[in-house]
Amino acid sequence: MPDPARKQGSTHKKDKTLYMKNTPNCLEPMPHEQVARVVGDLRMGLPCLLQNGQDRVVVVATERVEQPRFDALSARFGKPEIVITEQRALAIMTPAAATGLATSPVRICPPENASFAWFKELADTQFDRPNRPVGPLHLLRHGEDLMHRLAIALVKKAELIPAVIIFPVNADDSVTDLSCAPLNTAMALGSLSEMPQLLPVAAAGLPLEAHDTSKLHVFRDPDGRAEHYAIEIGTPDRSQPVLSRLHSACFTGDVLGSLKCDCGPQLHAALARMGEEGAGVLLYLNQEGRGIGLANKMRVYDLQSQGFDTVEANHRLGFQDDERDFRIGANILKSLGFDAVRLLTNNPAKADTFKANGIVITEQLPLRMANNVHNEHYLATKALKSGHLL
Repeated sequence: MPDPARKQGSTHKKDKTLYMKNTPNCLEPMPHEQVARVVGDLRMGLPCLLQNGQDRVVVVATERVEQPRFDALSARFGKPEIVITEQRALAIMTPAAATGLATSPVRICPPENASFAWFKELADTQFDRPNRPVGPLHLLRHGEDLMHRLAIALVKKAELIPAVIIFPVNADDSVTDLSCAPLNTAMALGSLSEMPQLLPVAAAGLPLEAHDTSKLHVFRDPDGRAEHYAIEIGTPDRSQPVLSRLHSACFTGDVLGSLKCDCGPQLHAALARMGEEGAGVLLYLNQEGRGIGLANKMRVYDLQSQGFDTVEANHRLGFQDDERDFRIGANILKSLGFDAVRLLTNNPAKADTFKANGIVITEQLPLRMANNVHNEHYLATKALKSGHLL
């Protein structure tokens, strides 16, 4: 029987070869590679150049930019604006000041005397003053916001605080001295929204405590940055619905045994059940902290210690309730030759995403763990605000 993962890898290579043949310069990066370059630059604190038609802006991640670079950019391009998400704006502004905010991003013109610290303090929760709203703030509502939306999406992908400083570039201003090529806004937004076509990298047998006949499959994102895993327990029959669990990486719970969540117990319970039944597939996606990364997850934990629940803390940082992309799990299952599952989950969003992406769910099975004094509020919030069936 041909290996489905090998087949998808072959298709991916054919698509890439076709792109190269149809590109005037085969050394030019593909769209997702261009995006990956910019994400890497932002993560290092470097500026990037976005272009939408004739409009251009220079963008830096508020979290990573240092004052010397900020001062140099200000001297070169003039007064910038700061862009935050709707969630962050609603969390720090008074209800009256936030009237009319409908969608992200929120563009803010700094006061004339705004220092470098002003930008940092507006973006980062560590500078928030207890029970005191920020402001007043001068919101910018004119013009298109495509480049601003893209900038926020890029820093989220970099797992940074979702806030950017944007410097407008005049039409007659040459920016050839910047060590970055302009990123086309429409192309980049399209690339970010596409279904991730994962590349199978390696697979090998791996005897586990749950079942000594198991296999670990490693998949890699198109940008080469993140890897995701499929643990095949036993020898699942691909003609039948497979017992499956979509599990997001949780370093604190899976590795350290954190009592603040139920992730570790869920992981081990799912593997044990698959071992008992003799077959299953556990999808382990590297989307730590509901997709915001470990550093931001620790910021969420710090906010929780101040009295915010999980959702409120995510919003205060500037994130949505959940930033994960469950389509990755559906993609991996199909690449392994599975199209129907018995899904171990309490999260309806996982089931909905699987169904929308061609995976038949014949049964949705709960995976409920005992709570403790450290996670009972967290679990209650998941049920109340995120719809988990607990």
